[in-house]
Amino acid sequence: MTHKFDVVVVGAGAAGLFCAGIAGQRGLKVLLVDHSEKVAEKIRISGGGRCNFTNRDTTPANFLSENPHFCRSALSRYTPQEFMALLQRHGIPFHEKHKGQLFCDRSAEDVINMLLAECDAGGVTRWQPCSIKSITGPEQPGAGSYQIESDRGRIEAPQVVIATGGLSIPKIGATDFGYRIAKQFGLRLVEPRAALVPLTFDGEAWAPYAQLAGLALPVRIETGPPDATPKQRKKAVVFAEDLLFTHRGLSGPAVLQISSFWREGQPVRINLAPGVDLPTLLLRAKASSKKLIANELAALVPARLADAWASRDPAWQKPVSEATDKALTTLAERLSDWQLTPTGTEGYKKAEVTLGGVDTRDLSSQTMESKQPGLYFIGEIVDVTGWLGGYNFQWAWASAHACAMALAENSGAVAKN
Repeated sequence: MTHKFDVVVVGAGAAGLFCAGIAGQRGLKVLLVDHSEKVAEKIRISGGGRCNFTNRDTTPANFLSENPHFCRSALSRYTPQEFMALLQRHGIPFHEKHKGQLFCDRSAEDVINMLLAECDAGGVTRWQPCSIKSITGPEQPGAGSYQIESDRGRIEAPQVVIATGGLSIPKIGATDFGYRIAKQFGLRLVEPRAALVPLTFDGEAWAPYAQLAGLALPVRIETGPPDATPKQRKKAVVFAEDLLFTHRGLSGPAVLQISSFWREGQPVRINLAPGVDLPTLLLRAKASSKKLIANELAALVPARLADAWASRDPAWQKPVSEATDKALTTLAERLSDWQLTPTGTEGYKKAEVTLGGVDTRDLSSQTMESKQPGLYFIGEIVDVTGWLGGYNFQWAWASAHACAMALAENSGAVAKN
């Protein structure tokens, strides 16, 4: 038996659920398929279980892509305010936590249940768990239906949406299925890599800092070529966020943000005391204090950091009054411009998102349809990656909305009451 639908959405994550619900409510007969038993695991675990579902201040500048202008169309046609209004219609309370980041008051399950309710309102058929074995295109592009072989039989649909996400967090079901489908139909890929991910360092070189594991503090962080000129540094992306020391390296919002911009072999530069005039304060202390340098420094940065840093050089292991001006100035400079080169990242197992994906040159920014007629790609699988802070979910909603509207227009469907 062949099951016939107007559209098949593959992947029941944020983008897939949202797209299926809208398309169904606009009159399409929609099948939503996912190989996992549970829907939207990434929503469920995000934001400490409260889901940072969007950012109030989203702009195209908050996204990375080989084509940074690609995301403009979808983002302008479905805004954070519109998604917030949807939550309000469903009676879901939320709050702003930090820099425009919006979280559920209660639980991420509120967002999942809302998306499922939207699918139900659109009469969406859901098959889970159900694996797709193959997708075959129409004999003539743009004419006829796609043939899909699944665990539950053959499916026919003139339009197919791939919303399978990237490679991040394989333990919750991430696979390369979507990339394989893109390649099958001749679409180009921007090489995927882990993003919003902790950075790691050589074990021996990191040993003096491993003792600081668990320490968090606000920093300014940037990355770029080792030989960056002052002019290049002036244009560098800089984040002011919290940093977290780990046994293997660095994490925390500041590092997750910069990891998307970091490339192998590049150093990161960190100001461990932003907003503090360390040279002036240490030289002033020299004239009036008998404390050890580490103790004086502990009034300006966390005590554990002050102790670890002072222990690195005998010139810093004495009373501040006995230190040379050069020693104090050097200490201040090292803390204000700590340069170190990561050996790598924690990889997809710890990455929040995947950078790269289906090349936007092969997609319509208006509809998310690929150059293969009737085949669409939305969400994380596309080469559009947001900063940390709710931006990636907003891209999921916006790209899904753009796609769903196009699906309905291409099929001539009429919105359901």
